[in-house]
This record gives sequence, C-alpha cells and structure tokens, in this order.
Amino acid sequence: MAKAVLIDLYHLGASSWNNQIQESVIRTLKAIEEEEDPSQSPFVCLMCCQALRSKRNGKDALHKIMQILHGPARRFEVVCSEDTVATLYTIKQKLDEKNIDTVKIILTSQRQPSMREYISQLFTSVYQFEYKDLEITCEENHLPESTVLQNKSMSLSDQDKEKIQNHIFLHGFTTRTGGISYIPTLSAFNLFSSSKRRDPPAVVKENLRRLAIAAGFSQDTYHSVKCCNYCNLSPGNEGENELLLPPSPFCKWGQVDVWVMGKAKPESYDGIVTNQKGVTIAAPGADCIPVLFADPVQKACGAAHSGWQGTLQGVSMAVVNAMITEYGCNVKDILVVLGPSVGPCCFKLPQKSAKEFYRIDPKCVRLYESSHPYIDIRRATRVLLEAGGVLPQNIQDDSVMDLNQNVTLCTSCCPDQFYSHVRDGENFGTQIGFISIKD
Repeated sequence: MAKAVLIDLYHLGASSWNNQIQESVIRTLKAIEEEEDPSQSPFVCLMCCQALRSKRNGKDALHKIMQILHGPARRFEVVCSEDTVATLYTIKQKLDEKNIDTVKIILTSQRQPSMREYISQLFTSVYQFEYKDLEITCEENHLPESTVLQNKSMSLSDQDKEKIQNHIFLHGFTTRTGGISYIPTLSAFNLFSSSKRRDPPAVVKENLRRLAIAAGFSQDTYHSVKCCNYCNLSPGNEGENELLLPPSPFCKWGQVDVWVMGKAKPESYDGIVTNQKGVTIAAPGADCIPVLFADPVQKACGAAHSGWQGTLQGVSMAVVNAMITEYGCNVKDILVVLGPSVGPCCFKLPQKSAKEFYRIDPKCVRLYESSHPYIDIRRATRVLLEAGGVLPQNIQDDSVMDLNQNVTLCTSCCPDQFYSHVRDGENFGTQIGFISIKD
C-alpha cells in the first residue's frame, strides 16, 4: 500500500483542461479513496505546472479547476512551480517532513520515461516508487501539440540537470569582500590564519560565521582541507622542499591523502569527500585551485586544494577515486568545478618544473624555452581528470565562454576580488570553495 500518491498533471497547461481530463482526474481520486484503507489515508498530491496559476480574465485557472476536483471526501494537496525539477523537489521536502518513503506515481504512459529519470536524479534508493498509468479518456491528438511533444521527451535537458544539481547541493566560492580582516593584504574576508599569516583567529572565525549565515550552512558542521606540507609551499617556490614528482603524467593517485568523512582523519589531507547531509566541506585557495566535486546520482561531494605540486600529484583524481570507491559513484556522473586561481597569464615556474607540465600536455606551458615558462595548472587539472574518465562536459573551468558562468577567474589579475600570493607576497589572504548536500 502506498503511503503517498502523486498524480502527475504537470504537462497539462490551463488550455489543456477539458471535461474529459477533469473526469479522468476525479475518477482517479475516487479510485484512491476506494482502494486505500480509510484508517491509513495516503498523502495525495497533485503535481501541476505554474501556468495553472496564471490569471485569465481575472480568474485563477488553478482555483477554478480545484473547485471542480475537490469534493467532500477528496483531500489532496496541490504543488506547482516553475518547472518539473522545482515541483518534484518541493514534493520531496513534503515527503521527508511526513517521513514517507513509499510513493505511487499516477501519470500518462508517455511521461513515464522522463519521470523515471527525474526520480533517479532527485531521490536516493531509500525511496520506493510504483508507477501506474493515468487513463485519460480524450484522444492524445486533442491535446495541444506542445503537450504531446513534452510527453514524448525521453531525456533531461542540460538545463534540467543543472537545476537538479542546484536543488541537491549548496556550493560556492568566496571573494575577499564582506569581512572584517583589517591587515591590507588580508582585508577583508580572509578565511585562514597561521603563524606566518597573522590574521587574529577571532577575526577569521567571525568571517566564517558571516559566510555561514549568508550561504545558509552550519558553522558547527564545517570542515576544511588540512593541506599537506607541499601544498603549503607557495606557488613557484623552489628549493630543498621540492618534491620528487612521478615520472608519468598519469599520476599515482594513492600518493595523495583524502579524508573520507566518517573514517579516521589523516594528520593532513588535500581533499575531503562525504555523503553526509548538512555537512559543509571546503578547500582553500589563493592562486592554488579550490576544486569542488558533486555526484547528483549517488548524492556525494568532495573538495580539494590543488596547488601546482598537488596538481602534478593528481589530487583531483584522488578525490574522484575516493568518491568512486567509498560511495559507488560512476565517474561519468561526477561534476567538477575549478574555482578562482592563478591563470597561465600570471604564473611561472622554473624550467625543471615546467617540464613536468609539458609532459602532461604541451599546451600547459607557454614560452617553454624560457628560463621561467608560464604554466597553466587549470589545463593540467582538466587533462588529468579527463584521462581518469571524467567527462569533458562535466568539468567547468576557464574554458567557459559565458563570462556570467565563469568562476575560474585569475586571482592575480583581480586584486579587488581575490587574494593572491603571486601578487600580494607572504602575508596573503585566503578564499575558499565550499559544498554541502542539502538536508
């Protein structure tokens, strides 16, 4: 017996409603009343499109339809929003509030393929779904052409997938504005303090508190990457601490520590992964890349701090592999975003280190013959991720042409927006990339 019944009417706009459809819906509601135990009445929900709320000739179409459908014994809730994703997510929240995990969906046969895909993206295996045909007495060709086309759609658009991701994950990258840090190179929203970067801990704590309020996460469940020693080396720093880098561009991911939340925490770690709801994980960056990872299918996420040496060590693929191993993620479902970081316009390394990037991809190095070539650590990260199986279209970096969508800005080139060690020197501030799975 279903504990909730969802009647999918989303594809029907106000112009689609007629007597036959109304009779079909009423008949379905009556059948639910007759089939279910009166002492255990299910939560019944009608899923409708926002267009039904549009006013025509001063009348609310949805209100008029609901007056027809509602009867003395018919109790149901109507949920409508601007798109299918938002409507289903609202319904999911209602199910969670009522502690319901078993749902019968009544819908037209044409809508089933796309609905199953929406459900697989938005719900985990904890929920159990049963699908039943909604019998509409009128012929399909009596419906508007746009309705018929939507019914036959089998796959989700990229726009729908993006909306799904936004409903599942809370995520973002900070800038240097909005905080209370007062040392010039740290002002004003620095999020890291150390003996070398002497922003008072109380100031950093207050900055984080402000971020948590503005972004909507709990400061009590916030965890940031605790970088390995080589990641703490400034970009371009050479000398006694230089790593012995692997002899192959297809790096040995096992050399990088990733903390799997719920397991023992390493002394230091370059990445974090979790599938726990309400926990916010973060990666710092000030020239180094804060990298965020999300799998909307298995509901898991990750964060990594990728400096130039961490990039060569394969920190990003280490996080991807941890998500695959720990949470059963499919590499083709994992989405990756590279945050603000130093661009190839501003970052140089000595010839010896530049060779390592050249071996990954010659396009990662500019002016290769010079003593200090320009290095593109972002491109190197993309090449290594693609080599590990991450789909090219699932990686967002500075290749995004739409400036409104590009978050991989050069930290050195944007002094008003970001901190940069390359530009600011030793006492530089830190911004972060953060992500969490919404409750």
